[in-house]
Amino acid sequence: MSGSTKDISEGTPAGNIFEFEGFRPVIHESAFVHPNATVTGNVIIGRDVYIGPGAAIRGDWGGIVIEDGCNVQENCTVHMFPGVTVILEERAHIGHGAIVHGARIGRNTLVGMNAVIMDNAVVGPECIVGALCFVAAEMQIPARKVVVGNPAKIVKDVNDAMIAWKTDGTALYQALPAQLHQSLRACHPLREIPTDRPSQQTSYQTWHDTRSRTPERTDR
Repeated sequence: MSGSTKDISEGTPAGNIFEFEGFRPVIHESAFVHPNATVTGNVIIGRDVYIGPGAAIRGDWGGIVIEDGCNVQENCTVHMFPGVTVILEERAHIGHGAIVHGARIGRNTLVGMNAVIMDNAVVGPECIVGALCFVAAEMQIPARKVVVGNPAKIVKDVNDAMIAWKTDGTALYQALPAQLHQSLRACHPLREIPTDRPSQQTSYQTWHDTRSRTPERTDR
């Protein structure tokens, strides 16, 4: 994530982006931070990153590095104990409402909705952490594992079909910042449904629907 010290504050709406104790967030110009997200302090956000509304990225007591191609979805919290740096490696995918506190999330790993990853836990690359999972402090999860439950348990390996599905989903979020920069704008609502309102395409499906089309290896 090479960057510059360019100050983009002049003439650029910053949303809820805050300097704290001399630390100003560094955000790549291709990333999208929703105006209703809050980014504070010692935070570095890479290329094509999506930060959804309601997310709290708190680099007040320590650092947060969100590498290229990650997404941190709606109502997520990223924080830490003092002096700790949280790292979301390239293409990490943090689902709606998840909490990452003082942990490291590996490259191309999926953290499911409302999961909690606690202090000094390390989730390896290309893992899938299930929704509502609780990963305890200090837990070390090797690469390519499926992790579910409270407390978290490793239940099986992530196979090629699973990681291909995950990677495709993350690619949608990597494309989203450019779309939002181009077309997101505040508006007044319509009072009636237009007759020419377009339909939206089904370009990606749930894992359940995806594996039902290719059942021969995806359950391993």
